[in-house]
Amino acid sequence: MNNYKSGYFAEQIARWYLFFKGYRLVAHNYITGRGTTAGEIDLIVCRGHTLVFVEVKKRTSLEQAAYAIMPTQKQRIRRAAENFIAKNQRFKNYNIRFDAFLISFPIRFLHLKNVF
Repeated sequence: MNNYKSGYFAEQIARWYLFFKGYRLVAHNYITGRGTTAGEIDLIVCRGHTLVFVEVKKRTSLEQAAYAIMPTQKQRIRRAAENFIAKNQRFKNYNIRFDAFLISFPIRFLHLKNVF
């Protein structure tokens, strides 16, 4: 399986897991900006009055996946989240959270809440 397909598959696992945990999908692969200032959010989900921005990371181990979320990427995700909320005013009074969904193959995953 190539990286694109396995990354897509990892996002699908995260979507289904979150769905069964009671989260509603609001958007996926949300992109803002261009070039080096671009920000991308893999999944945006909502549960109750909390809007969650989820970064999905697939690596050969869960530990490697955790360390793959670099500070510059966190900054881009935050910027993209601010952009999303500015464009979607219905969420402006929601609680905001940033989660990570880590996956390694064969299928092992870990949902970490409020990681940055």
